[in-house]
Amino acid sequence: MSDEERNEEGLDTSKAPLLEHLIELRRRLLWSFVALAVAFGVCLYFARPIFGILVQPLLAAGQGRLIYTNIFEAFFVEIKVAFFAALMVAFPIIANQIWRFVAPGLYSKEKKAFAPFLILTPFLFATGAALAYYFAMPVALRFLLSYQGDVGGVTAEALPAIGNYLDFSMRFIFGFGVAFLLPVLLMLLETAGLVTRQQLKKGRRYAIVIAFVVAAVLTPPDVVSQLLLAVPLVLLYEVSLVAIWFTERKRNRNRAKTEAAEAPAP
Repeated sequence: MSDEERNEEGLDTSKAPLLEHLIELRRRLLWSFVALAVAFGVCLYFARPIFGILVQPLLAAGQGRLIYTNIFEAFFVEIKVAFFAALMVAFPIIANQIWRFVAPGLYSKEKKAFAPFLILTPFLFATGAALAYYFAMPVALRFLLSYQGDVGGVTAEALPAIGNYLDFSMRFIFGFGVAFLLPVLLMLLETAGLVTRQQLKKGRRYAIVIAFVVAAVLTPPDVVSQLLLAVPLVLLYEVSLVAIWFTERKRNRNRAKTEAAEAPAP
């Protein structure tokens, strides 16, 4: 394809050799690392207040005590909290650097198609994380802590470890956040022509099974926690089918308008 043809298609006409692409990749990775490092430093300073936010669902479930038996556990929990928060804070910058590296190799129509998904990703992730924090975690914790009490004359008391609770909360928040990206993933696959809406409709039963498998992997091994993630996953799959139906209609209308405009006058 000539430069003129590439330019007509809206593709960046620069022909950077492999070395320049590697240099560009290194620069984008460096900026991403700097953003993550700066965010980690700031979040490490505020690690305790951040962890104080993460323990609110536990307090809402009626448990006001955390323990640690390993002398280094509390220190490493603060490191994990800082890294966890830094990933959330730096994600928009990292995503922007990925986009800046990939965008020059896309046609203008591909950029227009992918840009909305890039914008929607952080909002959907935040929605899933918020659902986990404000609803799923308190419900799961109330269920799991309900086993406290008298058992055959012996008092069963929950004493969750600080590291164990952090792993629990991170799995819930990241699991729900990533799960809510399902519509974006399916719409991207459909836009790229890898799947069709009809194929997704036919594969609904397999999608339900996969949703429960994913929920079993990303949540604690109790039925309530798995249902709290599996049910939204199934609903998001159905929402994706509706969204794809709307995008199909829009594409068909645009195609019809284009064909009508290009049709020769009678």
